[in-house]
Amino acid sequence: MRRSLQVIALAAAFAGAAASAAPDRAAIEAAVAAPTRTAEHRARDAHRHPADTLAFFGIRPDMQVVEIWPGGAGWYTEILAPLLKDGGGLTVAIPGDQVDQFREAILAANERFLEKLESDPATYGHVRVTRLWAPGQVDIAEPGSADAVLTFRNLHNWMRWGQVEATLAAIHRALKPGGILGVTDHRAPAGQPADPEARNGYVNQAQAIELIQAAGFEFVGSSEVNANPKDTANHPRGVWTLPPTLMLGDQDREKYEAIGESDRFTLLFRKP
Repeated sequence: MRRSLQVIALAAAFAGAAASAAPDRAAIEAAVAAPTRTAEHRARDAHRHPADTLAFFGIRPDMQVVEIWPGGAGWYTEILAPLLKDGGGLTVAIPGDQVDQFREAILAANERFLEKLESDPATYGHVRVTRLWAPGQVDIAEPGSADAVLTFRNLHNWMRWGQVEATLAAIHRALKPGGILGVTDHRAPAGQPADPEARNGYVNQAQAIELIQAAGFEFVGSSEVNANPKDTANHPRGVWTLPPTLMLGDQDREKYEAIGESDRFTLLFRKP
């Protein structure tokens, strides 16, 4: 079933003007294996399946890609930067300096991320940095310039902070016609009532699709590559109870490490 979903999704995506060729699996795997990645980040590959995820999104080395909110560690940036270095381009939109919620933590994460880029110009010197914090800072790239926009585990933040519409509008504006939007996030159980603020970090998949379609995107398909059936989404501190955050510290640590990272949906959309 998962493979058939991927084939259907990719066939539809590649019909667009921005995706005229199949994803370059060999190039993606080489980027995942890049020696510049940290050992700590490599250890998360078993949970995050980066090669399968980027292949499902149809990413190629010749694309212009925007990554939204990479986090202070730049987990996916470590893969995207070498993948896109020679034939494409990478723009990373970090949270804007107009941030007013969790300000100190977010600005500290921004600083760590920028220091990471500056520490290795051979790997990251080509990466462009923009800022995204709705509604004031939403110019993440030149209008109609991006082949793909990718965001990993951020939709719940935009929901919580009331930024969904403005953020999706910024993404839509940056994409070329036929450009794709790839989204992963923590998945709430299908029978659980949808929470418009995603307060526990989990998002109903049908709700996510509806929100993104309402912003003018066509739903292409989904993949179960980041599914985790061990995750019940019922934890004392929400999704942050699980690795890698482990907000409860040593309390029931083995239990939550055995569950692993959250169950996640992986969704592909296209700008008409």
